[in-house]
Amino acid sequence: MPVARTHCAGIVGVAGRLVEVEADVGRGIAGTHFIGLLDTAISEARGRVRSALINSGFAWPDARITVSLFPATLPKRGSIFDLAIAVAILGAAGAVPAQRIATPAFLGELGLDGRVRPVRGVLPAALAAAQTGVGTIVVPAFNATEAALVPGLTVVPVTSLGELVGWLRAGDLRRLPMVADAASLTGDDDRTEDASGPDLCDVAGQPMGRKALEVCAAGGHNLWMLGPPGSGKTMLAERLPTLLPPLDQDKALEVSAIHSVAGTLPPGRPLLTRPPFMAPHHSATMAAVVGGGSGGVVRPGAVSLAHRGVLFLDEAPEFATTVLDSLRQPLESGRVTISRAVGTVTFPARFMLVLAANPCPCGLQGTGGHPCRCTPAGRRRYLDRLSGPLLDRVDVKVRIGRATRAELLADRHFVENSATVAERVRQARERAARRLAGTPWHTNAEVSSSALHRRFRLPDTVMAPLHRGLDVGTLSARGLDRVLRISWTLADLAGEDRPGRTETSAALALWLGVD
Repeated sequence: MPVARTHCAGIVGVAGRLVEVEADVGRGIAGTHFIGLLDTAISEARGRVRSALINSGFAWPDARITVSLFPATLPKRGSIFDLAIAVAILGAAGAVPAQRIATPAFLGELGLDGRVRPVRGVLPAALAAAQTGVGTIVVPAFNATEAALVPGLTVVPVTSLGELVGWLRAGDLRRLPMVADAASLTGDDDRTEDASGPDLCDVAGQPMGRKALEVCAAGGHNLWMLGPPGSGKTMLAERLPTLLPPLDQDKALEVSAIHSVAGTLPPGRPLLTRPPFMAPHHSATMAAVVGGGSGGVVRPGAVSLAHRGVLFLDEAPEFATTVLDSLRQPLESGRVTISRAVGTVTFPARFMLVLAANPCPCGLQGTGGHPCRCTPAGRRRYLDRLSGPLLDRVDVKVRIGRATRAELLADRHFVENSATVAERVRQARERAARRLAGTPWHTNAEVSSSALHRRFRLPDTVMAPLHRGLDVGTLSARGLDRVLRISWTLADLAGEDRPGRTETSAALALWLGVD
């Protein structure tokens, strides 16, 4: 009997890798043998595949079955290989024409009754298949719209193994119902905010907070808000994504692939065109925030799920110190690397960090009519949980106070909705994009230190407020770079070609903020 070959795709981190699945049904003691650096889920596939074939009306070969997944050195995990293994065995046994399964890729988990069940990671797997020249991919019907996001790939949805084999025997995969494109998944309604969703005009009495959001959105800067409970910190953070531009096609696919691996893609419209917003609880573990897992399965954490979007840590001092300090690497590099005994996995993590904190454990310091009973030492210990190196990587710091009734009424005449502010943000980002054309950077927050002091160097007269900060020790070398990046953002918002002394002074005030 011949050796049959087909294709599947494995997931390493959030990237797909094409895997060739070979099956040999030959002489020898009857049994099924899997080889190729497999995890427990794939080793157990022999039981699922055998029951699926028998319950679908196909004979299980009474022979020695050997299934090899190539490359052998690539770790393979999960049940995504079930369908490809079943099809390869059927091809080797002569139940389906081997030449018809050689070129497509097959993804899906099999139920014992032969149903094809949905799996995680279909989008990065489909991207890997398309990049290696595979033109047709067979996926569970539930995952079809997700796979159809990949341009130039013919997607074939199936609901059962019997259905697939029937079509393969009758002719070829073109007889199956196909999902040809995903144009309907990326319509304008997916890019438009729901009228009932968060809007910046809901936050009255906090003009400084709204201005800080606008600056951060325009330049991609990190933000720290300090204020008592009920002052509007969470409301402000939740409205930051409404000010950010929609993701372009490449970034949307990148973000959607991460959520596909995590299993958090919304059904029906799996392309995430809006910047994501992640707000883990302060009890979240290191694995939940940074990424990780056990048993050789490494999953992306909140920092990666917030890629190209916003990571909001409410009650930031309540997070474990190790979790907070672990954010320093992704804030600098835009990625997080997780090492395990089975290997090293790198996840993208280019996000905007928003920290919110109360001024003391009880949160009442500085509020009228509510005396704070925290000791000075207790207040220091509380805020010291946010380490200096972490806060040094936060660009904008602002104190949020409780607004009085008079302030609320007066400010309602000046509040702007998210669409108005988002338009100013878009124009500022376009000015920055023109200036940064031909560089690897897209926002002011990404510009390197060397470029700030060489290519974009400002005159000494403009730098005077910053030089004084360096001289008296209120500004570190890293802080100087942060202030310069904010200065360029303020200039972009003002429509200026380059920052002046007004912008550098205002940027220094935003950086010093709540210190």
